[in-house]
Amino acid sequence: MFDIFWCVIFMLVIVIICVRKKVKYYFKFVVFCLTCVIATSWPILFMLLRPFDWKNATIPAWQLRKMMKFMGMNFIIRGHENIVKNSPAVVIINHQSSLDLVVLAEIWGVIENCILIAKQEILWYSGTLGLAGILWGTVFINRKKHKESVNAMNKTGTRHSDNTLGPFKKGAFNVAISSQAPIQPIVVSKYYYIDHDKKIFNSGKSYITILPAISTEGMTKNDLDTLMKKSYDVMNREFQSLTNEILAKVKRETNE
Repeated sequence: MFDIFWCVIFMLVIVIICVRKKVKYYFKFVVFCLTCVIATSWPILFMLLRPFDWKNATIPAWQLRKMMKFMGMNFIIRGHENIVKNSPAVVIINHQSSLDLVVLAEIWGVIENCILIAKQEILWYSGTLGLAGILWGTVFINRKKHKESVNAMNKTGTRHSDNTLGPFKKGAFNVAISSQAPIQPIVVSKYYYIDHDKKIFNSGKSYITILPAISTEGMTKNDLDTLMKKSYDVMNREFQSLTNEILAKVKRETNE
């Protein structure tokens, strides 16, 4: 009798989630947040065995990839041949929402030796995520002493939900020029199945394209605007192309 009761409750929850869009939206975001907490909590003891090693990030990244795939977020990565392997690079990724953490988890699965550079404030409000970040080698910067802070895998630009990218911030490009490291652009197609305003979080597929590196060799601070424009044009063009491709594919599948 007890088992039957809980089976009925479980089935009712599933029905509610499937029927009510807002419930499903918040449910999936709660699962996302809980996964981030759990995935970065239990492996901490194992991370202590090899502190400050980027490979520690692959443990929570794998968990996040699996859980969000179960929640309906699917990614296809292209352009593996464009990954910079023989030198450091500054990776920039178009920024859409907090769910970009799932994209970082996907990238960690294909690009080795990636570390993050993040604002120091994250340490005070991210709980186990901040501690885990330290253990996988994240460099936390005090922005009071540094005008810009960026990610080695940088979610660049302002958040956007339109068909064009938002404007880029200068931080990643300043680092690339200062270190003479190439820009490694990575573009993620629009999350067409997620609408934060309408509280919609359906299942869907996104493309991730790793584009050819953009050289900064010989560039100075005077070339900053030129580098930013070149990177923006390349990434925005790819973003529009990927988004159009995936939307056309979804339309064909819907009509079949």
